[in-house]
This record gives sequence, C-alpha cells and structure tokens, in this order.
Amino acid sequence: MSRFIKTLRGLGSLLRNPWLLNHVLAADESAWQARALRHGARWQVTPAGLPVVSLPQLLPTEGETVRPFAFRDGGSLPTDLALLRALVRRSVGRRYFEIGTWRGESAANVAEVAAEVVTLNLSAAELQALGLPVRYQELHGFFSRPLPNVRHLYGNSTTYEYGPLGLFDVVFIDGDHRYEAVRTDTRRVFDHLVGPETIVVWHDASRQPGQPRWEVLAGILDGLPAAAPGQLVQVGNTLCALYSPTPLPTHQPDPWADPAPWFEVSVKAAR
Repeated sequence: MSRFIKTLRGLGSLLRNPWLLNHVLAADESAWQARALRHGARWQVTPAGLPVVSLPQLLPTEGETVRPFAFRDGGSLPTDLALLRALVRRSVGRRYFEIGTWRGESAANVAEVAAEVVTLNLSAAELQALGLPVRYQELHGFFSRPLPNVRHLYGNSTTYEYGPLGLFDVVFIDGDHRYEAVRTDTRRVFDHLVGPETIVVWHDASRQPGQPRWEVLAGILDGLPAAAPGQLVQVGNTLCALYSPTPLPTHQPDPWADPAPWFEVSVKAAR
C-alpha cells in the first residue's frame, strides 16, 4: 500500500473517530519526552521534567508589580512577567532581548526596569505572507511601541544578523514553539547574544506550571551548546525554563506537592 493511501486512510479514521487524535498526540508527546531524556545525565532531566527553582528565590523580597497586563489570549502568565522583571532588575547592564513581540506586554513590563529593551518579530509583510489578519499584525507592539527605551527589530529569528547587537544580560525566547524553531533559536542565541553572565528564559516550556511541554524542552536541550557551563531549570509557578550561568538551589518536580508558595494578587484597571 502506498504511503499516500495510508495517509488518506489515517485521516479518514481521524475524521470518523476524532478521539483517536488523543492517542496520536500522546504518542507524539512520548516521542519528544524520549528525545529530551537523552540529555538526562547532563541537564538532570527526569520523566517529570527539569529541576525546579522556586520563583520567590528569584523575586525581590517586596515582590514585583506586573504592568501592563491585558488578560488576553496568547500572552504570558503574570508570574512569567514578574520573573522577567526581576531578572533584569538584578542584572548588571540591564540589557534585555526577546524573540516574539506580540502585544508587547513582556517588553513593556521589562522596560520599566531595563536600560535597553530590544525585541525581534516578523515584519508585517512576513506576517501577511503567513495569511494572518491585518488586525493581528497591527496589535504587535501595542504596549511597547510608545516606549523610548524599546527598540523594535523586524526579521526572522532563524536568519537575522545578530552580530551587531552585542551581548545581553537577559534573553527571552518566545517565538515559534515548534521543535526545530526552538532548537535553532536556542543555538543562534547562544552563538551570538549570550555572554558569561547572560540568563536565558524560554516561554511555554510548560503547558501549565509543572506540566512539561516536551517538544519545546527537546528543542531547548538539542539547541544548547554542549560546552555551556550553566544550569537548566524550570521556574516554579511559571511556564518558563531558565538557563542560569551560576548554580541555583533546586528541587525535583512534584505535581502533587502542596500549593506552596502561594501568592497575593491585586487587580486594578489602569484605563
């Protein structure tokens, strides 16, 4: 039987029995998990995920105020943005670079505490070529465009010429979350933007806090330089994985642990 006929029959089975898709996705996730676990000895990956660093260990004692926050789809968690602000706040040069601008919430949050923010996103022409609506294109950088210390760059992260940008204190990778894109972004960031003190953060390394997204983790692990001396961790209560050049205190992931720490959240409309 030809591969084409097999493919058609498989698609027909899915259309008749949509529940089969759950089995396909589970098998795919298992394959990505197996790929990530090849790096277990080097990066301490286990079937439960990466070692976990507690978020409060990275935040200032007084906490962080997250603003702006739109409570819209496709964005980060408030804890993700608090993490980025805290990392930039404690860095020496306070230079921040990110891949993936979207509405500009992360860039705008970091801009309050950073000396310089540089954000890279596909151009309007590239977004249009992907068939995305004009309104979607217009919303990119909504919060960050007016800010004087935010520089917006346009291009594809897989080919963009990073050399002239120099090194950054914090790099946030939040572009295409498919394996090959994550692997390429990771490799290129470490080749061009990462210095001895740089912290790198990947968004959506978890589907929910404590639930690994194995395709993204496989891309990260396959993209990391073999000689990178630092530590790769999951940040508790966030969707983020983090590379630290210096050791951080960690614990093993436990999805059934008590909900501690817990956080106090205040909600106030700014406009």
